[in-house]
Amino acid sequence: MNGFRQGHDSEELDTVALNPLFTRPGEATELPRFRLPSKGSLPDTAYQIVHDEAMLDGNARLNLATFVGTWMDDRAKALYIESADKNMVDKDEYPQTAAIEQRCWRMLADLWHAPHPAKAIGTSTIGSSEACMLAGLALKRRWQNARKAAGKPVGIPNLVLSSAVQVCWEKFCNYWDVEPRFVPISMDHKTLDGTDLEKYVDENTIGVVAIMGVTYTGMYEPVKQIAQALDALQATTGLDVPIHVDGASGAMVAPFLQPELEWDFRVDRVASINTSGHKYGLVYPGLGWVVWRDEAALPEDLVFRVSYLGGDMPTFGLNFSRPGAQVLLQYYLFLQLGFEGYRRVQGAARDTARYLADQIARLEPFELWTDGSDIPVMAWQLKEGYTDKWTLYDLSQQLRTRGWLVPAYPMPEALTALTVQRVVVRNGLSRDLAAGLVQDIRTHVKELDALRAPLPPARRVGFHH
Repeated sequence: MNGFRQGHDSEELDTVALNPLFTRPGEATELPRFRLPSKGSLPDTAYQIVHDEAMLDGNARLNLATFVGTWMDDRAKALYIESADKNMVDKDEYPQTAAIEQRCWRMLADLWHAPHPAKAIGTSTIGSSEACMLAGLALKRRWQNARKAAGKPVGIPNLVLSSAVQVCWEKFCNYWDVEPRFVPISMDHKTLDGTDLEKYVDENTIGVVAIMGVTYTGMYEPVKQIAQALDALQATTGLDVPIHVDGASGAMVAPFLQPELEWDFRVDRVASINTSGHKYGLVYPGLGWVVWRDEAALPEDLVFRVSYLGGDMPTFGLNFSRPGAQVLLQYYLFLQLGFEGYRRVQGAARDTARYLADQIARLEPFELWTDGSDIPVMAWQLKEGYTDKWTLYDLSQQLRTRGWLVPAYPMPEALTALTVQRVVVRNGLSRDLAAGLVQDIRTHVKELDALRAPLPPARRVGFHH
């Protein structure tokens, strides 16, 4: 027994051997939260504390606010653990992961109809936000280089985008001194559709952003129609303005569900496309991709070159060290699902979104904004007659009591008086779960109606005409 105790503190052994988990220091007492503890704790205790705090978060599977993937199969989880230590930037140390990264964006270039996929150029990123930053930087540098080559002054560049654009584009404009020119949406023009572009585009415009899957509603912006408006503008002004497609969600949906829709490199004016591998790419966060039509679309002076496998690889990114595991997970899904598998998965999500839209439309208080026909996202608003009874914020709060996270929020500029509620259907939201959501919405609508209903007239006792 003495030999067993040698080199160990007897109090520590007593803690391990005799004390039940929740009576140990740390579990039975409070540890500091905003400074480093003076002493460590047992691994089981530290794990349990973190595990228990994380339980207070919402259930990710029931989070219908997020576009980010919340489910992967057991083989993917095993691959994730096996490759969690790989650093994507160390291409010399992990050359096969670097090679797989290149295979993935080449597959995307082919999926998005690049004229010559082998001549396209792309990269993985930590998410679509970084991918958008890189695409925006390429547009800005391309514009600057063209202005300098023509002997023209480089003033303040501007970028034209919808008022419903994702906030990462506002960050890009702020961080890189680009003037954002927001085209407001309206009930007549629910997306940026090319109308009145001549009011926003000038010689300092570096590009127009078209969204495949607006965050607020899930709607596609008509890329080909926007390009035609820019073609007409070029014919009258000579301005040649490229398009970047923010396909954070839709670029991994449209190729499978709307293959006839021309939104990608089939549209000549499209210079670059980004998507989120961790959204409808079906990978855990965080992974994004950005692909340029060809090397001419990505100025050479933005590219750094590293050697790997005895060859040369161009790199372009804002982050340095970042995980390589998600890149391997993306490749795993490309191999496991293939085109037909992705078509089935995205089709099932769209069917569930349409089912939800149909059920919501049947409920008296609601009017649909979108029905899941583009990406599997549907949104609704309250009919005018219900706005004085209760709000969608009330319904959102009620649904939280059942674990559902269904956001309500105001629409962007020019429509801020309108509040909508949105459901994002992802892989993992089964039809059975969706039916449970509909039932809970019905229940809470009845409760809210009863709670806010006007009181019946008081009975008059002992009064006669």
